[in-house]
Parts: sequence; C-alpha cells; structure tokens
Amino acid sequence: MAKTIDEAHRKTSKKPYNERSDLEKLQSQWNKLSGLHLRDEPSAAIVRCATAAEIAANYSIRTEWARQTEFDAAIVDQFLRWANGLQLKVSRLFVPIYFARPEKSKTGKALIKSADRINSVRNAVVHQGAFSNAEEAEAAISEAKTFINLIVGLSIPGFDIAAKATSK
Repeated sequence: MAKTIDEAHRKTSKKPYNERSDLEKLQSQWNKLSGLHLRDEPSAAIVRCATAAEIAANYSIRTEWARQTEFDAAIVDQFLRWANGLQLKVSRLFVPIYFARPEKSKTGKALIKSADRINSVRNAVVHQGAFSNAEEAEAAISEAKTFINLIVGLSIPGFDIAAKATSK
C-alpha cells in the first residue's frame, strides 16, 4: 500500500508539461530520448532529439529577445510560431539578433548548419516515413547535443545537456 501512495504522490507532485519552463521541457525531452535510444527505437529518438533542439532554440530566442528588445513574451511567442521549425527559428530569430555580424559569425553559421542537419533527418522520419537505424540515431543525437550545448551555452556558460540528464 505504501508503494502505491508513493507512486501517487510522485504523479501528483510532477509539474504538468505545459507549466514547465523551456529548460525543464528541454530536460524532459532529453531524458525521454535517452530512454528511446536505449530501447532501440531510433526513429522515435531522432524525433525527440530534434524536438529537444527546437526547445533549446526557443529558450535561447526568448532569452535573447527579452534582453535585446522591448517585445513582450506574447509577441515573441507569435514570432516563434511564425518561424515554424528549428531551421527558421535559428536563421530568422536567433542568429540575426544574437550576433552583431551574423554573416561573419562562425558560431552563427555553425548553428544554422547544425539546425539544417537536425531538421533534415527529422523531416525524413516525420514527413517521408523513413525508418532509421541505431547509427543514424547516434549521429542525430550527437548533432542535437552539440547544437543544444552551443545555443543554450551562449546564455548559460558551460551548459551540458548530458551532464544535466545524468545528474537527475
């Protein structure tokens, strides 16, 4: 009986997903993708790692736009919906406002290329019905980890999504 009460308490004390911050959502997605990858569900892991990358971009966009503009959160959310997808969010909303000279920034270019690669593999699974294997999932997860650590690390120095996942 005590185990059932403990389980019920954990379920009720867990914050609903929609009430979590971007960083909490990012961590949830990363934890979920790790489980999918361990259970040999590579296509699902690819979708989760792309989702985690997009949430990381959302966090970084919200953080930087709050710092550099006077737009309120509702307007920034409208921009995030307008720039649907990881690639557009990074190339249209993050890189142009974060980097003083986006066309010259190696980091900005790297973020855009990484977003393109993540988006491409995700779209193959989601829009073309591609089945992925473990090696493809490993590559996508590695790309997403690098992207997440880079984009979030610009506002949280030393950020490491994998370290956060293992420290839980």
